[in-house]
Amino acid sequence: MIDVGGGFRAIFGCGVMDRMLEDGIDVDMCYGVSAGAANMTSFIARQHGRNHTFYTKYAFRKEYASAESFFKNHNFANLDYIYGTLSNHDGENPLDFAAFEANETGFTVVACNAEDGSTKYFDKSRVRFDDFDIIKASSAVPVACEPYVVDGVPYFDGGIADPVPVQKALEDGYDRVILILSRLRDEVRKQQKDLAPARILERSHPAAAEKLRMRYKTYNDELELAKHYEAEGKVLILAPEDLYGLNTLKKNFEGLEMMYRKGYAAAEAIPAFLQA
Repeated sequence: MIDVGGGFRAIFGCGVMDRMLEDGIDVDMCYGVSAGAANMTSFIARQHGRNHTFYTKYAFRKEYASAESFFKNHNFANLDYIYGTLSNHDGENPLDFAAFEANETGFTVVACNAEDGSTKYFDKSRVRFDDFDIIKASSAVPVACEPYVVDGVPYFDGGIADPVPVQKALEDGYDRVILILSRLRDEVRKQQKDLAPARILERSHPAAAEKLRMRYKTYNDELELAKHYEAEGKVLILAPEDLYGLNTLKKNFEGLEMMYRKGYAAAEAIPAFLQA
């Protein structure tokens, strides 16, 4: 299963995964990009409803994501607060790390090396007790966040490197892939929105800036490939029919709740796909 993330829109995937937990559906491997990686930690730990609480309750706190956080921490989304203060064993809503570790489901987290623009695929062993650094790295939106350093290497959001890693999953040997999008399935990404942040990023991280500049093409090409595999019966694409006023850094409670419910409903298609 792949969750491509997408900031606050990624609550769609939370609905999908809560329904899967209720239906007792497991997968062999989870591939998480950005917020999608965070969603999957709760799924692997089998913590039903945990992600929903993060999106609909904690996300409205200024400590979570705000202009104040940006000026104070140089990060619009305070990654250390989300994946540290709240998620550690002594936090308000800790990840059940023992359950996460005990679950045999594999976990791959996608990030972009800020220095050379290469794609980094972290594996499950790099998630440690009270150490969710690879989730923070994968979620570090360029310009809105500083690169997050893991083992001495700075990383940006995985969405600029391998936003829809279907080919990676198939190359790893999986023959059925559930792909969770947070955009409309036929939406074509445009380059325009990435040009201004890419110009800012170019001063400090030129290779990552080029990845950001070309993200629209990478995403569009990978989604087209996913649709090709879908026609062959290898991929099931789950996507919202509306974005309900949400985008990567913009939210409203009603939109979040609707997006979650749509994800929950979309998961109904999974059992038939897996049995085909």
